[in-house]
Amino acid sequence: MADTEVVSREEEKKIVHTYPLVHKTDMADELMTEVVDLCSMACEKHAANLEQASRVIKDTMDKKYGPAWHVVVGETFGFEITYECKSLLYMFFGGNLAICMWKCS
Repeated sequence: MADTEVVSREEEKKIVHTYPLVHKTDMADELMTEVVDLCSMACEKHAANLEQASRVIKDTMDKKYGPAWHVVVGETFGFEITYECKSLLYMFFGGNLAICMWKCS
């Protein structure tokens, strides 16, 4: 009985969430939903090449909402940025993959 409790506790710790988790944003709800979908699609499509995923996100946002979007996709990074109001998104995807995007001009 005690062995099964230990195993179940260890299995609970190893759960990896694959859905997008928005950590910080000040975007409008419609824009945030569209951007989260775009980021999820790009990270799934280019899972082996995070640089390509960030390029796809940046190019798409530049075309739709004007230039000067910046995108960082990775597992371990820190940041301190200045950005335009209503343009910041910091989210997690696939467990430990973080995406930070903002606009500044």
